[in-house]
Amino acid sequence: MEILKYPILLKEIFRLMRFAGKAAIAGFLLIIAIKANAASQPILFSDDVQGDNIGRYMAIFQDPSEKLSFEQVQNSASLFKPNKKDILNLGSNSDNNWIRFSIVNNSSHDKLVLNLANPIIDRVSFYIVKGGRVDSITVEENDPVHQRSYKHQFYIFDIPLKKGESAECYLMLRSNEQILVPLTLYTPTSIIPSLVRSDTLSGLYLGIMLVMLLYNLFIYFSARDKHYLDYVHYIFWVTITQASVLGYGHKFLWTDSVWLTANMVTFTGAMSGIATVIFAKSFLRTSLYAPKFNTALNFIIMGDILAIIVLLTGFPLVSYQIVNATAALGSPIVVYTAYVVYRKDYKPARYFLYAWSVFLASVLVFVLKDYGIISYNLFTIHSVQIGSALEAILLSFALADKINILKEEKEASQAAALEVAQENERIIREQNSMLERKVNERTFELKEANSVLNITLDDLKQAQSQLVESEKMASLGQLTAGIAHEINNPINFVTSNVMPLKRDIEMLLDAIETVEKVGLSDDTVSDKIQQIENYKEEMDFDYLKIEISHLLKGIHEGASRTAEIVKGLRIFSRVDEDDLKRADVNEGLESTMVILNNLMNNKVKVIREYGELPRIECYPGKLNQVFLNIISNAIHAMHKKFGEAPEGLLTISTSCDEEHVFIRIKDNGTGMNENTRKKIFEPFFTTKDVGEGTGLGMSIAFNTIKRHEGHIHINTKEGEGTEFILELPQIHKIKSNLVN
Repeated sequence: MEILKYPILLKEIFRLMRFAGKAAIAGFLLIIAIKANAASQPILFSDDVQGDNIGRYMAIFQDPSEKLSFEQVQNSASLFKPNKKDILNLGSNSDNNWIRFSIVNNSSHDKLVLNLANPIIDRVSFYIVKGGRVDSITVEENDPVHQRSYKHQFYIFDIPLKKGESAECYLMLRSNEQILVPLTLYTPTSIIPSLVRSDTLSGLYLGIMLVMLLYNLFIYFSARDKHYLDYVHYIFWVTITQASVLGYGHKFLWTDSVWLTANMVTFTGAMSGIATVIFAKSFLRTSLYAPKFNTALNFIIMGDILAIIVLLTGFPLVSYQIVNATAALGSPIVVYTAYVVYRKDYKPARYFLYAWSVFLASVLVFVLKDYGIISYNLFTIHSVQIGSALEAILLSFALADKINILKEEKEASQAAALEVAQENERIIREQNSMLERKVNERTFELKEANSVLNITLDDLKQAQSQLVESEKMASLGQLTAGIAHEINNPINFVTSNVMPLKRDIEMLLDAIETVEKVGLSDDTVSDKIQQIENYKEEMDFDYLKIEISHLLKGIHEGASRTAEIVKGLRIFSRVDEDDLKRADVNEGLESTMVILNNLMNNKVKVIREYGELPRIECYPGKLNQVFLNIISNAIHAMHKKFGEAPEGLLTISTSCDEEHVFIRIKDNGTGMNENTRKKIFEPFFTTKDVGEGTGLGMSIAFNTIKRHEGHIHINTKEGEGTEFILELPQIHKIKSNLVN
């Protein structure tokens, strides 16, 4: 409020503030102009500046159209933007990335060497403009290393410049991975120690990783602990990934494979991510200690699998970006999961947490180096390799620590078991004397109980014999009723034809006597013929012959049917049923159907689908009894369901393969529920009313098929019907009393 009393002073203050603001903006623009001018300055190469990164002298232009020629790019100087960092980081893109810089050779050498220390750039084209002349060379990642001017995985180019000469240089870079451009200048003699130093450090890293892999693989074969196998799997893919990033994969392993050279960094990156999660889940036992994080880790695996699928379908850049995104998301999840498991007193997680913290720190250093936040030096260049090697060593310690913990737990468990065993021994000694006394008491009780059981067993045997005899009598009654019914029809047919036949024969005998009388008379031949014709017409002689023929045919059919029934009875009853012999299953089924024909009472339709079967080794009479029990139960089920309605359908089919014969008996009756199906073969179990069945029929059938070394299968649905499938071997493995 006091300031408002002095408007002139206030106005002056605002004027000074505006002036200061303009001065600050002008200064800022001046600094930008100076830096831009510095970026456009040529590289003054001398013997003292070898090996320095020259990124700050570069200008960058990215061509997303990928169509501009070198001449068009050269004539578009205004498109280039100066770079302010020692290391260029062009990110992940599919553009043509152009880099421009100028060199003045102030050294004592007539040739300089440009080293691009990133072996996984897909294509590098280098242009030198000197005295109006343009020289160029293009090198691709999949070019064999031994065909390059410098037999090294880095992109190395000669720059022929005499002392005092200058040249303008251009680089065009394309890649499906992130494009980092560490550019350095050397003389032909000074680059060799630099390359040797780089290869030595990389070789040392790969050697450490290989030693860790083989060492832990040996321990796995000794200890057979799955964690070691998961660890070896993880180390293998990490090592292959770093070998790919360092260019040794293309140089030594897949020299002639274009696809592997171009995509192995992405593929191995995804596989190392999968192997990392598998090892973390196994070692940290995440399903037990961190189930929620276990699910999150599964999503990381799915992300890497998606990256592999995208890569295989022809989208390498997208796949690379998915791998990077999955790694960026998954790494902190893995570390935090290890922390959660460690907080739950799972001690092996401690080394795992240390190892991954070291590795993530090394990755952070490597990334900060790429973005120019920290200096680009020997340590930061190889920080990932250093961190990876330390991680491998610490994880190996973690596995060893886990083995020690398990050993301690095992020793403690053994000590506890020994203590329990000693206590048990004491208890056993005390119990032995007690048991001995009780055994004597129980022995006396068992002797008494044994005598009672023997009496009960004898009673049960008698009851069983009576029940079996009852089942036999029931079957015999069913057999007798069936035979009586079947024979009665043809016999009735014969007896009903006998009286008409007797009458016709008497008429025929009368006709013979009449013909004799006419023949012996004194009438003329024509009169005799006329008398005979009149008599034949009177007695309808033609019809008489036809009727006699029909009556004889009916008697013959009745007698034949009776003979067939008797034959079927003979086949069914088999007096030699205790002998194992070859028999025709189809014939046995037909004989059984003859016996059961009266039960169907024209209310059941029978479909026969007999296949061509070989004669099998069996007990024919006992097998026919099985058919009788199953089919009679099927008829009973259909009568129960349909009553007097003629809707029953019985299907009997036979078939065979090389070793077995199959008999299928299917009905559309009441079917069975699950409880009935389970108990169907139990002795004394029946679904019939009291007095209708003994409950032994299906039990006998089951034992008979078992004796035949066969099987009974049941397909049934309550309310729809039942199908029995009998599977019988054609030849018994154990033969007894075989009759050929």
